[in-house]
Amino acid sequence: MSGGNTRGERPGSYRGLELLPVHIYVLVHLKKAGVDYAKMMAKMSGLPLELIEDAVNDLLELGLIERDSGSAIKRSKARFKKAFEVHKHHTYYRLSREGELFVRSIDERWLKRYFNSILPEGWKIVKMLSRSRDINGVKRWINLNPRLLEELRILRFVTEGGKKTDFFKRLSEFLEI
Repeated sequence: MSGGNTRGERPGSYRGLELLPVHIYVLVHLKKAGVDYAKMMAKMSGLPLELIEDAVNDLLELGLIERDSGSAIKRSKARFKKAFEVHKHHTYYRLSREGELFVRSIDERWLKRYFNSILPEGWKIVKMLSRSRDINGVKRWINLNPRLLEELRILRFVTEGGKKTDFFKRLSEFLEI
């Protein structure tokens, strides 16, 4: 991976922290949104607020995101907001300069290495799942054993019934997979 990651680390690792898909989601969400707060990220992704808050805290600690100061925010800065200007009632976050550089370094080559590092044939599975209606579309081309299916559920990519989660849909949309 180019950019802010130190050389020699595993793909998906940043300064010793294993980046989970939820970390990647928060980063690309903030890239798209400009600024946003944890509760809205949770609502848009369908993930529990606690999971988003943990990811936000990890990314704050790494210096990839930072708190946004001020008491009001304009739509030009918060692209997902509908009103021209809103007063802040939550803690808003944005990408730090380091975070901007890191997100810019996420390209198809990086994604391939990342997903292959967290799942066997991960990139192939993620690409097929993003183009399929559900997990059955992937099963036609790849033998998904029960352990791999469980891993996809743990990563919150698919539901128990095999449907794509809102989280996976947003993640693949934001990453343009």
